[in-house]
Amino acid sequence: MDCPIKKQCGSCQYIGMDYSKQLSIKKEKCEKLFPHQRVHDVAGMQNPYFYRNKVIVAFNQKYEYGLYEETSHRIVPMKACLLHDEQTHLVLTQLQKMLKKYRVSIYDENRNRGFLRHVLIRRAVTTNQTLVVLVGREAVMKGSKNFCQELVKACPSVQSVVLNINNRQTSIVLSKQEKILYGKGFIVDKLCGLTFKISAQSFYQINHEQCTYLYHQVLSLLDLHKNDVILDTYCGIGTIGMFLAQYVDTVIGVELNHEAYKDAINNAKMNKIHNIHFVHDDATHFMVELAKQKQKIDCVIMDPPRAGSTQAFIESIKILQPRQVIYVSCDPSTQARDLKMFHKIGYTSHDVYPVDMFPHTNHIESLISLSRVS
Repeated sequence: MDCPIKKQCGSCQYIGMDYSKQLSIKKEKCEKLFPHQRVHDVAGMQNPYFYRNKVIVAFNQKYEYGLYEETSHRIVPMKACLLHDEQTHLVLTQLQKMLKKYRVSIYDENRNRGFLRHVLIRRAVTTNQTLVVLVGREAVMKGSKNFCQELVKACPSVQSVVLNINNRQTSIVLSKQEKILYGKGFIVDKLCGLTFKISAQSFYQINHEQCTYLYHQVLSLLDLHKNDVILDTYCGIGTIGMFLAQYVDTVIGVELNHEAYKDAINNAKMNKIHNIHFVHDDATHFMVELAKQKQKIDCVIMDPPRAGSTQAFIESIKILQPRQVIYVSCDPSTQARDLKMFHKIGYTSHDVYPVDMFPHTNHIESLISLSRVS
């Protein structure tokens, strides 16, 4: 499949390229970054299209929706995207008609005028639920009750509509201020046999199929015992930790984002998982404090942002001495940097497991298991 706007959009660097070639390029990239590790074949998808469960678009003054042109704020209008699922485009097409019908003004960033800045669509693929987030400059949307009723009638998958109020002159899409216009303000998805609430600002993997594969790969690499204590750092809404909780005695999840932290607590309650608890803290700060107490930790799961982890975090590992560390990364280059620090403190690794979480882009997820040298 090819994309008619690939040159203007630039989001999918490999779109139109044979998928097997994409996987080869990504494996070669990892081999260059990890010259002393065995890099396994990249785990790809059977159907590497329509996988994104989170989409952010903007509208122009003609009520055309699209993505921003690469490195600019110019909107590239589109009618469909090869990475977005059918329901997403049904909802966006309906919104396009209704925004025009209800005369919702579109934000003009040059003049700092207009109401609607962005639309965020989140999908729960296993339950076919959709969350619509309208990002507006004001806390009141005229005619919102009728607007939501008409949208839900036309698109029954829409379970909730949220107004995110962002009146700052910034490129950051979402603010912390929200107002529920319809429904409960979240949708519910199932992942690895568990149920998760997804709100506007929840961290949740974009590719459900590959996320399921990744978590099972994590499980297969872990040497778990029933009395183990696992630390799940940078835990988001708690998905990995809750998946692993059934195999161990205790899981401690650490998350800095307050909304994700609250979601994690609610998700654990909803799934009736009683051997996991969450700490609202920066992962590095928590690790440093834990190291001072010399607490018993058997395994550490870490899934940091693209910037990778920190020297202080890794030095805390040296003090805590877990027998195993599982490092999940969305940027293998920073993972390779951190790996050198792990080797210096007495942890060894032999294999890199790349996962194609973002087909048709140059991004790659990678997974490494580190063991303490005895």
